Amino acid sequence: MKKALAITAIVAFMGMVVAQPALAGTFAQRHFKQDQRIFQGIHSGELTRGETRHLFKQQRHLQQKTCRAWSDGTLTRKERAHLERKQDKFSANIYRLKHNNRDRN
Repeated sequence: MKKALAITAIVAFMGMVVAQPALAGTFAQRHFKQDQRIFQGIHSGELTRGETRHLFKQQRHLQQKTCRAWSDGTLTRKERAHLERKQDKFSANIYRLKHNNRDRN
């Protein structure tokens, strides 16, 4: 199980590293930086398996919302504000989980 989770995390990280230059815009940059913060938390042991799973699920949900907002080809002011608030909450959640004194043992 440990090996499978580690391999999955590495593959996902490498996919983002390769795809990052192709992505454009502030949402993609922020998504990439938040992924880096999560992987740093995994590497340092600050995030437990459950916390990591929760963060990846939340990241996937945010990505789906972003795709839905862009589905009509434009991003309205209201959609942009909504997505930025979601990213702010997600960023705060990463910080909270990394600093909650629970370590992966």
